[in-house]
Amino acid sequence: MSVTELPVADALFPGFRLLDVATSGARIRVRTGGEGPPLLLLHGYPQTHVLWHKLGERLKDRFTLVCADLRGYGDSDKPPTDAEHFPYSKRDMALDMAQVMSALGHERFAVGAHDRGARVAHRLALDHADRVTRLATLDIAPTREMYAGTTDAFARAYWHWFFLILPAPFPERMIGADPEAYWRKKCGSGAAGLAPFAPEAMAEYLRCFADPAAIHGSCEDYRAAATIDIRHDDEDGERKLTQPLLALWGENGIIGKCFDPLELWRRRAENVQGRCLPGGHYLAEEIPDLVAAEFIAFFGDQS
Repeated sequence: MSVTELPVADALFPGFRLLDVATSGARIRVRTGGEGPPLLLLHGYPQTHVLWHKLGERLKDRFTLVCADLRGYGDSDKPPTDAEHFPYSKRDMALDMAQVMSALGHERFAVGAHDRGARVAHRLALDHADRVTRLATLDIAPTREMYAGTTDAFARAYWHWFFLILPAPFPERMIGADPEAYWRKKCGSGAAGLAPFAPEAMAEYLRCFADPAAIHGSCEDYRAAATIDIRHDDEDGERKLTQPLLALWGENGIIGKCFDPLELWRRRAENVQGRCLPGGHYLAEEIPDLVAAEFIAFFGDQS
């Protein structure tokens, strides 16, 4: 593993460093800064680590923040896939993050994660249980349980789950015809529209998502979730997370309307707390003060 420092070309994370970290499977783009106990922050679809720019300012005096682009997203590598989608399994994506944290000198750390990143974080906390101290998830329930509990209402609201898993290259060609229009439709369809996204953050999301390799990598993430990730979940048997888990979701989103997030998480973790917050899916950008307060209370309590 190696770490390369890069020049910073934006003002989204004042005082943070920009790095490339080479793991055993991919080169991962990382933004890191702050002081205090280490907190890894993972983004969701179809975004990048820039998702955390509002929380960065609010948390940097309490935590050493590590904000990473998942493989297949942003400025991280998009490695070739295989027939089982293993390179985009949450197991391989989680290994990236474990190795990133080792390269930065953080052997034990907490994780806060949104959407797809929270699915990676779930696997990270299972496969590297001795290293992850606490886990907070934003607007998800466990993947296997969500697929198993799919209803008509959920399928209509989360249509992209079923579109993106179609065999390549059909979804890639459809999205690639106009990536910006797709991104704006997908991310702006909630009650808040596109209001949560700062213009400079939006520009970064659209820049990264215009890359055909990112479109393909993100489709592979979903294909893995519907196949090999569920197999890995099933292989866990009755094993549950032992770390404290905080589940937060938006009252204007879909998760709480279609599922009971706390009940589903208690099937997969021993120590679960959480609640809905007054926002939609993109909580860290729509209501950053409330999310920051929840993170400070949860990650600051190491009892």
